[in-house]
Amino acid sequence: MTAKSGHHVLLISDDQAMSKFFKEKLMLNAGYAVSSAPTASVGLDTFSRSNFDAVIMKFDLPDKEGADVVKELKRVDPDCIIVAYLPSSNPDILKEVSRLGVYDVITKPVNLEKLFFLVKKGIDLHLLSSTHRKLSEGLREHNSTLQKQNMLLARRIEDSTKNLARLYDDLRQTYGRTVKVLAQAIDARDHYTHSHSENVAKYAVAIAREIGLNTNEVEVIREACELHDLGKIGVVDAILGKTSALNAEEWEQIKKHPVTGAQILEPLSFLNGVIELVRQHHEHFDGSGYPEKRSGTNILLGARIIHVADAYEAMCSARSYRKIPLSKEEAVAEIKRNSGKQFDPNVVAAFLKVSGGF
Repeated sequence: MTAKSGHHVLLISDDQAMSKFFKEKLMLNAGYAVSSAPTASVGLDTFSRSNFDAVIMKFDLPDKEGADVVKELKRVDPDCIIVAYLPSSNPDILKEVSRLGVYDVITKPVNLEKLFFLVKKGIDLHLLSSTHRKLSEGLREHNSTLQKQNMLLARRIEDSTKNLARLYDDLRQTYGRTVKVLAQAIDARDHYTHSHSENVAKYAVAIAREIGLNTNEVEVIREACELHDLGKIGVVDAILGKTSALNAEEWEQIKKHPVTGAQILEPLSFLNGVIELVRQHHEHFDGSGYPEKRSGTNILLGARIIHVADAYEAMCSARSYRKIPLSKEEAVAEIKRNSGKQFDPNVVAAFLKVSGGF
């Protein structure tokens, strides 16, 4: 069958009734092309011979350990999106599949709405991850070519100034696109945070304009918002998606992400204005934030703006640890309550003036 969506899903299960049910729903309701395999061995062989956008696998297959199947799929395609089908929500198994890099799980009774959502978002993430990988490979090849070209350009530098400027601009844009794709992939790791950075940028830009910052300053803040959670690439999915309170060790891991993000960006000199905003966006006005416990105007104004926008967006969105978001009114009240403590009062005043348009 030709998929209306153009996407191909692989089902690996020895449960014929389950396979038939999933296949019919995914083909008829979602328009995906679906292939099925009755054993792990057949599934791995099928996967290695064709391109698939997502895999739904029964985790307790009789002919191969579920963990080994996941590892083999990841070996063939490191960006492979895997949804594990489990008979029940066993905490130990859930922890294991998370550690293995499984995208998400579904359990009995099957929630079709969740299944369709996971497959769709998983396919989007697979495309994003694959694109980033190709961009990175292309960037390495591009850098190798540039090194060879620079040896020739050194001999005729005066005649090649314009060409060098163009090459530098191309390289800058390529780096910028690659980093932004990577940042978007961070948001996409968890369907609760999809579009988070985009929304933070929208709120922060509105606040910055209300304060009266110039066009260039506003653009720097916009770029910093797009990249502010880049450092979460160093935080494991089990922590980012945890539904209960973080323990002290897990919280310390989360608190490292502003520094990690800044370190990733440091080689990109054209992002100098952005890097410090990424590093400081979790500093609190009263000095209780992290990573450096800066306070007051010792925190860059752009970082103080991003902090308010980030907090507001987080409160107004569902999260793994809080399924029901705060209402707009509740979130605004929380921002006001923390004015002068967590947030800069002047930034809060500007926020209150523009929040009606959010």
